[in-house]
Amino acid sequence: MAHPSQLGFQDAASPLMEELLHFHDHALMIIFLISTFVLYIIVVMISTTLTNKYVLDSQEIEIIWTVLPAVILILIALPSLRILYLMDEINDPHLTIKAVGHQWYWSYEYTDYEDLGFDSYMIPTQDLAPGQFRLLEADHRMVVPVESPIRVLITADDVLHSWAVPALGVKMDAVPGRLNQTAFITSRPGVFYGQCSEICGANHSFMPIVVEAVPLEHFENWSSLMLEDA
Repeated sequence: MAHPSQLGFQDAASPLMEELLHFHDHALMIIFLISTFVLYIIVVMISTTLTNKYVLDSQEIEIIWTVLPAVILILIALPSLRILYLMDEINDPHLTIKAVGHQWYWSYEYTDYEDLGFDSYMIPTQDLAPGQFRLLEADHRMVVPVESPIRVLITADDVLHSWAVPALGVKMDAVPGRLNQTAFITSRPGVFYGQCSEICGANHSFMPIVVEAVPLEHFENWSSLMLEDA
């Protein structure tokens, strides 16, 4: 999860987030090179009065400064489009979960099971156990198996919400009357935190999302216990 004075992204917990981090580094390096080159040109123009009359009207230079930016844009656009299509790929999900946004909590329904569903509320500050995070902990976590394709169907019951977990590279709007879907694969066990990323009202910042990735055997035990309690 994020920590104070952090400059970069959270550590990737899914293959998709790893791709997004690689693309970020790729684009940042291109921007850094362009900025350095422009700064160099500005310094040279300010610090010298030398002029080359052949540069004042040069078709070759005009062609270069037209074609080169187009090539740079292509080098950025192609990886971006690849990731964009990867984010929409949902092939043979092992588990489907429906997330419904309410004012101001989330409801989860495991649609592959008959009666497995629960509401997820933020734990108030006075009820937090030692080691738990303020404004991020929920009384019921969304438990998923590790290294399994998970499809999440996202909607809202009242106003616009947004289901977002940065470490998994997932962010999808929850719109009343509309069913959006996204997918992710957790590459390692852990607990990953997110929040509603849409300004949905007074308690907008009190809708934490907690995804707990566990081995498949532990997930089956958890689902059995939840069905027995239901």
